[in-house]
Amino acid sequence: MSNTTILTETVGNVAVIKLNRPEKFHSVNREMALALQAALDKAEVDNNIRAILFTAEGKAFCAGQDLSEAADVNGLGIERIVREHYNPIILRLRNIEKPIVCAVNGVAAGAGANIALACDIVIAGKSAAFIQAFSKIALIPDSGGTFLLPKLVGLQRATALMMLGDKISPEEAVQMGMIYKAVEDEKLMETAMEIAKTLSELPTKALGLTKRLLNEGTTNSLEVQLDREAQEQVVAAASNDCKEGITAFMQKRKAVFKGN
Repeated sequence: MSNTTILTETVGNVAVIKLNRPEKFHSVNREMALALQAALDKAEVDNNIRAILFTAEGKAFCAGQDLSEAADVNGLGIERIVREHYNPIILRLRNIEKPIVCAVNGVAAGAGANIALACDIVIAGKSAAFIQAFSKIALIPDSGGTFLLPKLVGLQRATALMMLGDKISPEEAVQMGMIYKAVEDEKLMETAMEIAKTLSELPTKALGLTKRLLNEGTTNSLEVQLDREAQEQVVAAASNDCKEGITAFMQKRKAVFKGN
């Protein structure tokens, strides 16, 4: 680990990436945004990494944009912040073809909420909260929020959450399909790591192809999606892990996948 705005470590085949500005509730500044992009890039190209666990130090997850940076009219403009900081993070989270588990350990507000929701499987401690806080400061939801949230919870509910800025508990988030699971705070990291380790032992290539198709399925027609499934099934079937999976099934033993 290094003492920066982003902490990283490797546990088995899991890359653990932590936001590390607890004194600012992990509000995102340029240094953190670029460091997070770099950490995700490193995890993507490391063949030993087969799953990513994304979380934050301390009692908050992410308060969104560091407004002191955004308010500096002589510094970074808001468009540059969105295009250079947040858009690349969201694209990495969605396009890295390895499963990404997010452990939300406290308040996730504004861009912080949408960064969490861009991950593949989201677990939240029961003291956490999700807030689409943009309207409170006369901004619009960014970081993919207007794309992802309606698909998770429906247009009506997403509209209300974004316009009203309601504070949503983890239990409410589970009920409306926003996140996967809510657990007691003291079990959050254990649960998230168990899921990440399980994913890291599954056929990484097949999981990556599944993620690719889920991304495409948000905009494809049924006919196009059926065709894409057929194409990618051929790729999955040619993998060594598929051969191992079928052999293990026939031999009535547990498959040992290696991620290729």
